[in-house]
Amino acid sequence: MTLSIAMSSASQPETQQNQQNQPAFRVERSSVHGNGVFAQRDIAPGERIVEYAGREITWDEAQIRAEIQGGPHNHTFFFSLANGNVVDGGDHGNEARFINHSCEPNCEAIEEEDGRIFIYALYDIQQDEELSYSYPLIYEGRHTPAIKREFACRCGAVNCSGTMLAPKPRKRRATPRPAPALFADAVPAAATGQSPQPAAAG
Repeated sequence: MTLSIAMSSASQPETQQNQQNQPAFRVERSSVHGNGVFAQRDIAPGERIVEYAGREITWDEAQIRAEIQGGPHNHTFFFSLANGNVVDGGDHGNEARFINHSCEPNCEAIEEEDGRIFIYALYDIQQDEELSYSYPLIYEGRHTPAIKREFACRCGAVNCSGTMLAPKPRKRRATPRPAPALFADAVPAAATGQSPQPAAAG
């Protein structure tokens, strides 16, 4: 009996280590949309899960690529960066490009100081749970009914907005207003560790 308990106690750290060494995710078909990314094991809050890999290109190049591909259907592969460029997950990308959108996400995308994008867990994620993050897509073209259907959200969350498109900024009539003298020359500092935005070219 004592030997059995000792073996059980000694094997527990080994079991935890084996779990940590397991891949954190897998790709399979999703009920939300196409392929999805699912937890292969339990994932702890704040854990860095995967880098959103891809080739960094200019926004103009992204527009050209979208046009060649016949429209904005490749929208989930473009991630905008703080420097104005985008990461094309469809070019030298990895499994992270299959993470679906949700209006109640369990992950978030963070752009590090070196410009690389990583996906982090927001909460405890159970094994087999689908990974998701919120990405209000920036689409500069007209939000026609066809485009709205193309970017419809099917996450199934209680607070689902019904769309993955970020609201277009409303044009307001400019009203000249003098800047306060104290802050007239102030320039905001660049934020670090910010959340990058997926972008839909086309």
